[in-house]
Amino acid sequence: MVRAMTVIALGADHAGFRLKEHLKHWMTHHGHTVVDVGTHDETSVDYPDYAAAVGDEVVSGRADRGVLVCGTGIGISIAANKIPGVRAAVCAEPYVARLCREHNDANVLALGARIVAPAAAVRVLETWLGAVFEGGRHQRRLDKVTALEETAGAIAH
Repeated sequence: MVRAMTVIALGADHAGFRLKEHLKHWMTHHGHTVVDVGTHDETSVDYPDYAAAVGDEVVSGRADRGVLVCGTGIGISIAANKIPGVRAAVCAEPYVARLCREHNDANVLALGARIVAPAAAVRVLETWLGAVFEGGRHQRRLDKVTALEETAGAIAH
């Protein structure tokens, strides 16, 4: 069962545009508020721009979660994970979508439009939105991930 979220940031590159539109329709139909950061057509664009825009919405707290779509989900998730506080996970099926929320508190879902059919992507999204972080031993591990982000930031400066 999917609980309505306040805001979901949604972004895609040109390869993910059509699936993004399909998911946007599903989310709004199911009571979610969607912030569509683009792209808005199939003209070639650079996926890091949309990963950054969605990541910024999530990390700032303006969005509860984010959804990103590119051809495979891989490139856009790599870019999103460069943003401290983003935990993006590529999911192609519901089991992984559930576990990335329950165990990793993934706050951004990445999907591959060339990998996952629209109906399957909706099942993944629905599962991901309905899953809840379990905390406990998983929180201890996330704390270590946060420490890695902080250490990497210190090394870079």
